[in-house]
Formats: sequence, structure tokens, C-alpha cells
Amino acid sequence: MTGREFVSVHTDPARPGVGTILLTRPPTNALTRQVYRELGAAAQEVTGRSDIAAVILFGGHEIFCAGDDARELRTLSAEEAGVGAGVGRDAIAAIAAIPKPTVAAVTGYALGGGLTFALAADWRIAGDNVKVGATEILAGLIPGGGMARLVRAVGASRAKELVYSGRFVDAKEALALGLLDELVAPDGVFDAAAAWARRFVDAPSAALAAAKAGIDAGLAAKPKQIAEERRRYVEVFAASRTAGPVDGTR
Repeated sequence: MTGREFVSVHTDPARPGVGTILLTRPPTNALTRQVYRELGAAAQEVTGRSDIAAVILFGGHEIFCAGDDARELRTLSAEEAGVGAGVGRDAIAAIAAIPKPTVAAVTGYALGGGLTFALAADWRIAGDNVKVGATEILAGLIPGGGMARLVRAVGASRAKELVYSGRFVDAKEALALGLLDELVAPDGVFDAAAAWARRFVDAPSAALAAAKAGIDAGLAAKPKQIAEERRRYVEVFAASRTAGPVDGTR
């Protein structure tokens, strides 16, 4: 038993070598501190399992992840929110650091922290009806650790427009921007992700891990950047609590 409530790791004899990290927290797969910790633990599990050579990130057939849980955020002080942002950053970093090919199978929505979760994967396959967005500003907040990944995906100017507006981006535009890498029919997302993952099952694992680490090393945020992003998040969170309650997920 893993002791995890919302995040599980699955394998299928029909897809040897492919593991799935499954997020299950209906109805929207909203992210809490507990969920983030479970994601980090799942990342550690798949990293250490010799029977898993490639990994799918999946939230189910209805929705990938609608972002951080606003109900939990409303209970936090600014200091607690800063700690929580650190927990989230560590979890996403653990997902990104899995030394195996990873693919996000995106269905429904990937918003706010959910988009950051998807961006931690090496590749993103989505249904052609999905909506994605950096929606934190709609709740008076900023991404708690996802802006660097967003900038790497779309560039600074596009990232600013997406963060400033918090708008929902449809699948075709997300593909053009680089937020998504491949579109398929909505009911074929998981199978397409599994097919992508299977391509690497028999590849030399040590070489894949080294290649991924080498590419990602050039993209990693510096400690000072991480600290500054966390400081800004806490300041904005504190201001939002003064202005009024945090609404929705992000």
C-alpha cells in the first residue's frame, strides 16, 4: 500500500514498460498541499521502478487538472501559502526530474497549476476540445511556481499576455503557441499518449536519462529566481486576502 489517497501509479500488462501517474480528485482534480506531496511521492516511485521505462501523466478522461484548490487557499495565511507554494514547486520539479520519458495526456481542462503540471512533462498530447490557461490572475494571484516553465514553452511576450489576461486558450491555439505538442480526438488521448510512451520502452534507459538531464539542465531556474518568485507569490497572496476572498481554482 502506498498510503496515497489521490495519486496512484498504474501499469498494464498490455503496455509493458509504461507506467501511469493517475490524479483522481473529482470533480476537477484540484491541487492541494496533500495532492502535491502525493505527486512528488509518485514521481519518486516511478523513478525507482525498473519495470517502468516511460510515464504517462493522466487526470482521467474528463479533466486533466483545473488548478490549485481555492477552498484550501482561503484557509491559509500568507506565510502558509508561501510554504504551500514551495510544496507545489517541489512536486512539479520532481515530476519534471523523472529520469524517463514523460507525456501528459491532457483532457478537458489544464488551468493554472494544472497547466504547470502538464508543462512538467516532456511531451503533451491533448484532445482537440481542451482548454488551457494560466488563470491564476482571475483569482487575484500569480503562478506559484509555473511562470518559468510557461516562458520556456511560449516565450516571454506570449507568457506575459497569458498571465496578464488569465484567458482560456483553445486546443488549436495552444498547439500553435507550444503549450501542447499533439492533438487527437478527445476519446483517443490516453491511447495516443501510451503509443508515444511505448516508443521509448526498449531504448537505452541510461542514455535517455542522461539526455533528458542534459537538456533540462540548461533550462533550470536559478535558486535566486526561485526565491524571488516565491516572495512575489506571497506578497500577491497577502494582498489578495486583504482585497477579498480567493475564488475558483487556479
